[in-house]
Amino acid sequence: MNNAIMELVDKANQKEDAPQFEIGDTVDVHSKILEGNKERIQVFTGVVIARSGKGAQEMFTVRRIVAGEGVERKFPVHSPRIEKVEVKRSGVTRRAKLYFLRDRVGKAVRLKERRRV
Repeated sequence: MNNAIMELVDKANQKEDAPQFEIGDTVDVHSKILEGNKERIQVFTGVVIARSGKGAQEMFTVRRIVAGEGVERKFPVHSPRIEKVEVKRSGVTRRAKLYFLRDRVGKAVRLKERRRV
C-alpha cells in the first residue's frame, strides 16, 4: 500500500520528456536562475561524471574546469528549474562513475569520442 502511493507521487513529479544522456557525455545544462523578480537561463557546460538515484530523485553531476580549478555541480534530472540538457559530445567510458577525472590535469581529462551510427 505505502509503496504504491510512493510510486504514484514519484510518477507525478517526473518529466515526460526527460533528457537522454549518459556518463561521459559533454552536456550543456540550461538552468533557470532567479535574480530578484527576473528570471534568466544560465548554461553550465561540462562532462557528466555521475548519475545517482532513481525516479523523481535522480541526480547527475557535471564537472568542468574554470580558471584551472575543477568545478562540479549536481542537478536533479526531473527538476522544473532545468530547462533542457543538450548533448554536445559523447564520450567512451568503461565505468559508472568517472571520479578519477578529478585527479587528472590538462589533456588527460579528455575522453575518447563515441561514434554515433
